[in-house]
Amino acid sequence: MVIGKEALVEEFALHRLGGENKDNVFSDFTVTLKGDEEQEFLRKLFLKPFANMAFTSEFTHAVSLEYNVLHRLCAEIHAGKDLLKCSEAITRHLIDVSKHHNINGGDLYVARFSGVQVGSAVHDAVGVYKFDEKEVFMESKTASGGIELSMKRGIGTIKPNKAVLVLFTEDAPTLFVIDNNASTEFWQKDFIDHKPKNDHVNSTSSVLDLTKSFITEQLPQDYVMAKADQIDLLNRSVQYFKSHSEYDRAEFAQEVFQDEKAISSFNQFSDRFQQEHDVEIQDNFEISAHAVKRQARIFKSVIKLDKNFHIYVHGDRERIEQGVDENGRKFYKIYYDQEF
Repeated sequence: MVIGKEALVEEFALHRLGGENKDNVFSDFTVTLKGDEEQEFLRKLFLKPFANMAFTSEFTHAVSLEYNVLHRLCAEIHAGKDLLKCSEAITRHLIDVSKHHNINGGDLYVARFSGVQVGSAVHDAVGVYKFDEKEVFMESKTASGGIELSMKRGIGTIKPNKAVLVLFTEDAPTLFVIDNNASTEFWQKDFIDHKPKNDHVNSTSSVLDLTKSFITEQLPQDYVMAKADQIDLLNRSVQYFKSHSEYDRAEFAQEVFQDEKAISSFNQFSDRFQQEHDVEIQDNFEISAHAVKRQARIFKSVIKLDKNFHIYVHGDRERIEQGVDENGRKFYKIYYDQEF
């Protein structure tokens, strides 16, 4: 989702969170590294962790967005205010909201970027990263005609335990959030305070999610359906998203389900799904290819037969038949042109 190949890490600051019974340490300088090798390392460290994310968020607040501390401080950085002062304020904000939680100490980086690509657009961005641990690496150098080895601890290839990347997109900042726990309240709510963004990325994921639920849960209640027929509908659903650039709810339902009763059931299920999951899905939106790639993995095109066989069905429902022989044994008959 996030492409950092052409991005530039303009500047970053590092502060140390002491954790329980240890002092916090605030840096008095920021770092700017312009060399190609240094920039490549920083892009991998700060942007690569977000490369495969297909879920977007936006800032929120129970009263008003102006009271969201992280939102305000990131906006100040974007507006050109001093990164060191803003990064220290961000660190103090994290310390304040985590006082009543048993959190680990660690390094907190705050970085400012330009040229971060999402889709076909590039944006400025601010990233906040919490590393709880450091990795061990071996350093070698030559001295006095020999080789010296030393073991050191630092940050290189490990991923942050928690992070948030704030992209300054046109309508409102778009967030990508990393949490090594499924949902840590002090990080997700108290520090960031975010909600799913109503954009084409989340809409794509939501429609695929509700379609899978509809085919596997609701349709079997409406019809007597063979497993092969369910898989055929799942495959047709994914194929629609792979072959179209825009989603149209009426067109999608007609192409995939075809039967008017099934289409009516799908529309009713879609409305209930949005209410139950507190999401809003537009009837028309741009399809996110990355979200399709991620969500398609949950569409299982496999028929499991006892403990003996698995049949993978990737298309052409007409090439597979189901039946029962004279002895009551169930069978599938498969037609094919070529064996690989």
